[in-house]
Amino acid sequence: MKVLIVTEKPFAKIAVDGIRKEIEAAGFELALLEKYTEKAQVLEAVKDAQALIVRSDKVDKEVFDAAPELKIVVRAGAGYDNVDLEAATAHGVCVMNTPGQNANAVAELAIGLMIMAVRSFFDGKAGSELKGKKLGIHAYGNVGRNVARIAKGLGMEIYAYDAFCPKEVMEAEGVRPVATAEELYSTCNVVSLHIPSTPETKNSIDYELVERMPKNGLLVNTARKEVVNEADLIRLMEDRPDLKYVTDIMPAHHEEFVSTFPGRYFSTPKKMGAQTAEANINAGIAAARQIVAFFKEGCERFRVNK
Repeated sequence: MKVLIVTEKPFAKIAVDGIRKEIEAAGFELALLEKYTEKAQVLEAVKDAQALIVRSDKVDKEVFDAAPELKIVVRAGAGYDNVDLEAATAHGVCVMNTPGQNANAVAELAIGLMIMAVRSFFDGKAGSELKGKKLGIHAYGNVGRNVARIAKGLGMEIYAYDAFCPKEVMEAEGVRPVATAEELYSTCNVVSLHIPSTPETKNSIDYELVERMPKNGLLVNTARKEVVNEADLIRLMEDRPDLKYVTDIMPAHHEEFVSTFPGRYFSTPKKMGAQTAEANINAGIAAARQIVAFFKEGCERFRVNK
């Protein structure tokens, strides 16, 4: 049984060592393709693999076509829009993610971005504090819960909207549930996005929704680039000079944001939410364990395709 790690941005060595320990203890073989520069390298490497571990690497129809023995792909992380689920299902391949393993890392970054933004991006000018401000969490999943946990320590009032999370769960954790996204944005000084990229959510963060935010509103995106309607947000920030936008997913219109909104916009140079040693290790080892459980026990607990 060959398990292949395909990572353009490699796992840390300690994470690879942990993955290897899990895989080899199960009697499987571990192979690595790291820092590849061409897709052809991936297509060659997957030819005899039964299992695949990836990070943000693209796994599309061409990859599945090249991997006749493949049975499972695990995305080491929460988001899995880099994997073609339809192609996976057509090839009889199970796709899983590792939910929760990166959650604290992403949450800490979201809070860090908030602090930087309200403190005028540390430019020497007076800023404000998060204490007492109303924080809206858009999607109350693993990351949203961790954001709420940290924000409580800062003395923020926390609200959340999630169509799939019972309000009793939020209330039990000291979070105030709201009935609609519109209510969340109308209520909160700061909104933190944690929604996945789906056909329903793409471009859903638009002019009409964000315009509802109170004066000096701050939008924080550590979710996915595609959920924000960039043209709408640019137009809104032109109309509302009080609004700020910070993100760890560089927008397609990054240069326009930079030139048009100095002091009101920031993006990390690449997606940084899960870029901690701890998250790297946690997600990688979780992926290995899920592969072992899949082959040994038939466990599909974290399957994301049909």
